[in-house]
Amino acid sequence: MIATTTSPSANPSLFSRLQNVSTPVRWMFMAAGGMFALTFVSHFGKGDPGLLTSSSASGAMIRWAAPILLAGLGGLFAERAGVVNIGLEGMMILGTWGSAWGAINYGPWWGLVFGAGFGALGGLLHAIATVSFGVDHIISGVAINILAPGAARYMSDQIFNDYAGGSVSQSPNSGNFGKFNVPFISGGDAFFGWDAPDTLGWLDKKDWFFISDVSAIIRGMFVQISVFTVIVYLLVPISGFILWRTRFGLRVRICGERPSAGESLGVNIYLHKYLAVVISGAFAGLAGAFIVLELTGFYREGQTTSRGFIGLAALIFGNWRPRGVLLGALVFGYPFGLALRDLEGDATHNLLLVIAIALGVVVVWAVRRQNRTDALLASGLGGAAVIWYILSTTAPNWLPNTMPYVMVLMTLIFLSQNLRMPAADGLIYRKGET
Repeated sequence: MIATTTSPSANPSLFSRLQNVSTPVRWMFMAAGGMFALTFVSHFGKGDPGLLTSSSASGAMIRWAAPILLAGLGGLFAERAGVVNIGLEGMMILGTWGSAWGAINYGPWWGLVFGAGFGALGGLLHAIATVSFGVDHIISGVAINILAPGAARYMSDQIFNDYAGGSVSQSPNSGNFGKFNVPFISGGDAFFGWDAPDTLGWLDKKDWFFISDVSAIIRGMFVQISVFTVIVYLLVPISGFILWRTRFGLRVRICGERPSAGESLGVNIYLHKYLAVVISGAFAGLAGAFIVLELTGFYREGQTTSRGFIGLAALIFGNWRPRGVLLGALVFGYPFGLALRDLEGDATHNLLLVIAIALGVVVVWAVRRQNRTDALLASGLGGAAVIWYILSTTAPNWLPNTMPYVMVLMTLIFLSQNLRMPAADGLIYRKGET
């Protein structure tokens, strides 16, 4: 009898199987794993951490993630064309002012248009500086971030000062879009005033482990949402389709990879860089408009609170892909929304345990890849998170604000080999170069 040996690939492990499945299925497994971690901590954590898997927490995540997502998509268009857009924060500020002025004078839909338009003007300025004049991308972006607050303050002094309830640093109430519940998922009016069943709410009230928690999380994403919110999240597949399924998108991406090769094929590199950066500014302006029209209801000086930079962090976290930017925005938006509702600090404090669980998964992943350094580092960080969790009772106020940057650093440390920015991103290009 001839002895046979089984190759390693004959009995693939769970990790190997997950790597071979399609991306949507892999995302479903990742989402389920994240929800299970939140459910576990919600039931067994310190204090009263039940807010972690509540409808209010996931609903807040959807709203607070939206401006980060729009800023990240704006950065995606610019960087896919080879232009680093550090000026997203300044363009968001222009969008906040423009949307407030448009909404006050013409209504919320025009506020949305003017917000995108003012942001696009910031993008146009950045394109003129970087594409036409060859200014360093970082210097141009920083200049826009410095210029935009001053311009907004000057316009407020000239215009909002004359409005009832306005001042040099604030606009009157600009209104907002109406809210609705999605029928059959979270209740709401279905047809002719008939109250549709709240299916996920019914499951949430059953208090079944994991099933009720997942139902509450999903339900919160469809409660009291607006048309503007729906538009924001539809822009993710639309952006992916434009960049990867259209001729325009192909030309934009070649600007960020091999502009000289694109020029040799007749692509107008300057034109497509301009268009991409202007679109980037428009997305950032929409992010500012969302803050005004959905989160606050008026323009106020300093209300962007560095979300443009967090959008860039989501772009890096998402590996310069629309779906990755969406994931980063949701992960970064969750602690912000949670902190606003966690008056006792229990749920935010229990995020430390969630972080420790995530680092434990990284340890297993690193061990399987025989990466001893990453395994030791993740073990140390996870252990520190557990010790911090055990020795404290509440989380500091600065924790939600620092989590996006810490997570980007962890991504760069543990997943740097999987990250790939456009090859010509940030490089000055001149026509005729080879």
